[in-house]
Amino acid sequence: MSHLSRLVWSPAERRLRALWRLILHTLLIAALGLAAVSLTPVDSMAWAGTLAGYLPMALPALAIVAATLFAARFLDRRPVSDLGLQFTPAWWRDLAFGLLLGAILMLLIFVLELALGWIAIEGFFTSGSMPFWSGILFFLILFLGVGIYEELLARGYHLKNMAEGLGFSPLGKAGGLVMALLISSAIFGLLHAGNPNATVFSTLNLFLAGLFLGLPFVLTDQLAMSIGIHITWNFFQGNVFGFPVSGTSANETSFIAVQQGGPDLWTGGAFGPEAGLLGVLAMLFGILLILLWVRWTRGTVGLALSVAEYHPPASGETAPGPS
Repeated sequence: MSHLSRLVWSPAERRLRALWRLILHTLLIAALGLAAVSLTPVDSMAWAGTLAGYLPMALPALAIVAATLFAARFLDRRPVSDLGLQFTPAWWRDLAFGLLLGAILMLLIFVLELALGWIAIEGFFTSGSMPFWSGILFFLILFLGVGIYEELLARGYHLKNMAEGLGFSPLGKAGGLVMALLISSAIFGLLHAGNPNATVFSTLNLFLAGLFLGLPFVLTDQLAMSIGIHITWNFFQGNVFGFPVSGTSANETSFIAVQQGGPDLWTGGAFGPEAGLLGVLAMLFGILLILLWVRWTRGTVGLALSVAEYHPPASGETAPGPS
């Protein structure tokens, strides 16, 4: 095999190198995303106010999941479980902790802002275009989906492939894993830079959010905590306590409706807590609790170097490729 070919193909692993896997995965998402958009009915706006009217919003998410599962199987040549989805009893325990942690952190932000007089409660059980309970169900399903597919994409696929690709000398597996966490978190922040009401500060904060959500994965090689935190952080932020979620109006249906006041630097203003210093403090406190949880459940805290390791399929299961 020529030196040029080795830049694309790994003879030892018998698969494309990480950069090309990531590129093809991105192109596959784009292709499936365009196909999903083309399937959206032209008259979908006629369904506004009903659950059916939001069905087309699910198609891009399904495209991301489908592209990632396909890439894991045929580009990465790995089982889906290697993306942090092993579903062991410990996995479900970590998921429960993550769900609880996301809710508690947002509760702390709400209580602190209320105590400081930065928010005023305007009502309860408020709704937008849908009846209250239909709206709550919709946003619960929405944020369940967001927590799963964003973590599968940003951490399970991006971070893992970057860690494998960067785990060469002089970085080594540990250095490559840390670098992958930083890069994937930066991408996570930039992907939200186009959100409504986004600012430079909100993008920097979402880089920190990427580190916060990626930390459990690099410590445990499991997505459970990351998925759990992501789900309840969003849902409690918007649909329990009435804050904007990443600049969006997902808080139109909420158990508690609030009027936001106080300094934007601390509250995040129209973008929501993720763009404020209170959000930063909550994430830093969350990082501390994650470290304590990992220490308590695993007995030690350290990088899970298995994230940066590739274990090829057993003999007889290998796919044909260039030699």
